[in-house]
Amino acid sequence: MSAVPRRILPVIVLSQFAGTSLWFAVNAVMTDLQQAWGLQASAVGTLTSAVQLGFVAGTLVFSLLMLADRFAPSRVFLACSLLGAACNAATLLADGSLGVLLALRFAVGFLLAGIYPVGMKIAASWYREGLGAAMGILIGALVLGTALPHGLRAIAGDGAGSLFAVGGLQAWQSVVLGVSLLAAAGGAATALLVPTHPAQAPGARITPRALGLVWTDRQLRASVFGYFGHMWELYAMLVLVPAILATRFAGSAVSAAAFWVIAAGFVGCAGGGLLARRHGSARVAWWQLAASGACCLAAPWLLAAPLPVFVGWMLLWGMTVAGDSPQFSTLTAQNAPAQVVGSVLTFSNCIGFAISVASIELFVRAAAAWPLAQVLPWLAVGPLLGLWMLRPLLRGDVRPAALPSRPGR
Repeated sequence: MSAVPRRILPVIVLSQFAGTSLWFAVNAVMTDLQQAWGLQASAVGTLTSAVQLGFVAGTLVFSLLMLADRFAPSRVFLACSLLGAACNAATLLADGSLGVLLALRFAVGFLLAGIYPVGMKIAASWYREGLGAAMGILIGALVLGTALPHGLRAIAGDGAGSLFAVGGLQAWQSVVLGVSLLAAAGGAATALLVPTHPAQAPGARITPRALGLVWTDRQLRASVFGYFGHMWELYAMLVLVPAILATRFAGSAVSAAAFWVIAAGFVGCAGGGLLARRHGSARVAWWQLAASGACCLAAPWLLAAPLPVFVGWMLLWGMTVAGDSPQFSTLTAQNAPAQVVGSVLTFSNCIGFAISVASIELFVRAAAAWPLAQVLPWLAVGPLLGLWMLRPLLRGDVRPAALPSRPGR
C-alpha cells in the first residue's frame, strides 16, 4: 500500500473547518440582526432548527442518490461548498424577512450534507488504518468551524468604526461574507489538492433493514441511544452559549468568549480520540457524557459563581459536550454489521439531528420564558438517558452485530 501524501489530512481538516463554518454563521450575528431587522429573540432557535432540518433532508437525499459515489467526492464537496457559501452570503439580501432567512438556512443545512459527511468519506478512503485518530481531528475541525463565526464577530468589534466595517458594509455583513469566502476556499482546496483515492470502494445502498436493527440489537441500541442523548444536549447548548455568556460579558466580549467555549470542543474530540486508544471508546464517551451532564445540573450554582469558576465551567462544558461525538460514531460503526454500517450511520444521524431540532426549539423558548438557572439543568435529561443506555458497552465486550437473514419464501 502506497504512502498517503502528507498534504491530504491537513487539507481535509482545513477544508472541513472552512466549510462547516457556515453552520453557525447567522447565530454569531444574531444580536446584530435583531437590532437591524427587529427579529424576535426566539428566531435564533428557529433559524438553527432550519439548518438542522436541511441537514437531515440533505443527508437522506445524498445517501439515497449515492451522489458521492456517482461523482468524485471532492467535486461534490466543491459544489456544495460554493453553493452553501452563496446561500449564506444571500443572507444580506433577506432584508429582515424571516421566511427568506429560514429558506436560506435550510438550503445551507442541505448543502452541509455534501460537506461534513462527504469530507469524512474522503478521509475514510485515504485513512483506512488509524481512522479513529483522524476521526477525532476531523470532528474537532467541525467544532472549530462552528466556533469560527463567533471569533470573526469578536474580531469585527462594535460600532461603525469596527475592523470589518469596510466598503460601506456593516460589521455583521462583513462577517457573513467572510465566512462565505472561507467556505468557498475550503471547497476549492479539496477539489485541487485531494484526488479521489485510486482504490476507493463504492458505498452500499441504504437499506431500511438497518433501521430495525437499531432497535433490536442490544449493543447497537446502546451506542445509538447514547448518541441520541448526546444530541439532545449538544446543539441546544451551542445555541444558548451566547445567552449564558451574556449574563457575565457584554458586546464583542460575548462573541470572543463564545468562540473559546465552543472551540474547546476540539480539545475534547482530539483528546478523547487519544484516550480511547487506551481506555476504549465506550468509557471515553461515558466519561465525557457524564461530565457534560454534570455541567448542566450544576448550572444553578455556577451561573452566579466567581468569574474564574464560571469561565472554567463553560470551557469544561464546551470541551465535553462535543468531545464524545467521535466516540459515538466509532461505537456505532463497530457495533453495526459491516453490510449496513453506512445505513445505520445515516439513519442514526438523521434521527439525532431531528432530536436536536426539538431540543433547540424547546430550550430557546424556555430560556425566553424562565431564568437560565431553571432551564439549563433540563439539558441533562439527554446525557442521563445516554449514560443509562451505554451500560452494556462498558464491559468492553464489543462484538459486531449480525444482520438477520431474510426468511425463506
